[in-house]
Amino acid sequence: MFGCIVAGRLVQTDPQQVASDKFVFSLPDCENVNHVVVFMLGTMPFPTGTGGAVYFSFPDPNTSPVWQLLGFITNDKPSAIFKISGLKAGVGGEHPFGMMSASHMPSVAQVGVSIESLEQLAQQTPVSSASVSTVDSFTQFTQKMLQSLYNFSSSFAVSQAQMTPNPSEMFIPASSLRRW
Repeated sequence: MFGCIVAGRLVQTDPQQVASDKFVFSLPDCENVNHVVVFMLGTMPFPTGTGGAVYFSFPDPNTSPVWQLLGFITNDKPSAIFKISGLKAGVGGEHPFGMMSASHMPSVAQVGVSIESLEQLAQQTPVSSASVSTVDSFTQFTQKMLQSLYNFSSSFAVSQAQMTPNPSEMFIPASSLRRW
């Protein structure tokens, strides 16, 4: 029903079901992870009137898991990107996972999805540092593409004194790209 992508390097589509309405993904080697994507696979929608609250738990060998609410996904919003690099270990709030027996190893973080009513989801407040990406993928692609074009073009930059006259070649001043 759910999938999870960790910083573009790990894709999981088989979470551990720890209760009838709760699922957990284990994320090994999470020390340098900045973003987590949680998405619906499209094989099965949420039951009518429900969605999935998304939680994150840092590994801590000294205590039981502390869960932090990141946000939610629904049938109308089937995926979300969460920034987790600003979260602090050991800081959390109320959560539905309690002391469940999900495997918790000291070096493995966890992402949990709890199926809850849409009314409950609307009343919950995610941790403020777990910002959901608001830039659509087309805008993000365009920005990165233009930055790449500018960087590539700039790598060929020469001063006017270094230019060799070549009547068949057109030169574009780098300042024109910056102004655009």
